[in-house]
Amino acid sequence: LADKAVTSSVGPDNLAAETSFHHINGTNGSISSLCSRNLRVLDASDDVYEGVVIDSDRLPDNPSTFAANLRFSLHHWKKVGKKGIWLRLPSEQSDFVPIAIKEGFRYHHAEPGYVMLTYWIPEGPFMLPANASHQVGVGGFVISGSNEVLVVQEKQCAPANCGLWKIPTRFVLQSEELYAGAIREVKEETGIDTEFVEVIAFRYAHIMWHSRNQICSSSAR
Repeated sequence: LADKAVTSSVGPDNLAAETSFHHINGTNGSISSLCSRNLRVLDASDDVYEGVVIDSDRLPDNPSTFAANLRFSLHHWKKVGKKGIWLRLPSEQSDFVPIAIKEGFRYHHAEPGYVMLTYWIPEGPFMLPANASHQVGVGGFVISGSNEVLVVQEKQCAPANCGLWKIPTRFVLQSEELYAGAIREVKEETGIDTEFVEVIAFRYAHIMWHSRNQICSSSAR
């Protein structure tokens, strides 16, 4: 940012707004034309690691306005010494994704309804944590009152596993306890109600489903 600028703080988050004659250099090397424009730092909150979390509910509606304010915001956050920037874009604003990528953001993860992008300001290694690298599964080792063990066969599986007998297994749901996931999975696969007793084993496997590591537990009933 160059030339004349008048800066004032706005709102409780101490966000800056500037009315200026400016010359902005994008992180991709592009340079905007000299013009007079009202620019403001995107609404955001500070995190505990000297970073910034952009408020996805208060983004501009217009892609051009978003592009200009994002570039201006990055300049401001660099100037005040911020480090990692988190930008969550909802599906309705997916047209903002290439704009952010062009300014130097990178993909972090995606979920139904949004994509998360990140930007690292300091020179040197990228220090923001990676997306979740593990999946957690459970298996139900069910013993009846007559010491019979419950086993099942998968209806859909790899050809090499067809016809094999196994204990009921599956991934736990988000925010689900291990014991609750095991009880649920046994019920869903067999219709049998069980009671959790204890965890009897853990398994750790590398590079499994979608190149994720897996942590699996077996629980006795």
